[in-house]
Amino acid sequence: MDRKIPNFAGTWKMKSSENFDELLKALGVNMVLRRIAGAAASKPSVEITPGRGGHVHSHLHLYPDHPQLSCWETQNKISCEQVLQKGEGPKTAWTREITNDGELILTMSANDVVCTRVYLRE
Repeated sequence: MDRKIPNFAGTWKMKSSENFDELLKALGVNMVLRRIAGAAASKPSVEITPGRGGHVHSHLHLYPDHPQLSCWETQNKISCEQVLQKGEGPKTAWTREITNDGELILTMSANDVVCTRVYLRE
């Protein structure tokens, strides 16, 4: 079932980021790559373009040997959860939410580690 989602399209500049390095640790990223990622992602701009006519499928199941990705949306928020079908690794999830004052809040998690990034539309 397709449902209309909020307008996330546009260019967004990061205002703040909390716990990014801890998230990368939880994902098993080594120290050298975490430092490179931290430097590269310190003040990024993100461009979001609409896909599939501004719609998202409520549930998307990938190939059986790959992670299963389930997505759902509510009013101003899109949420996705990814579960490995084989092997070991953290349970990961993310949400994107547009607040009433126009900020884009990206929340990412790996098991119990949560990273929050706040963006402003340019």
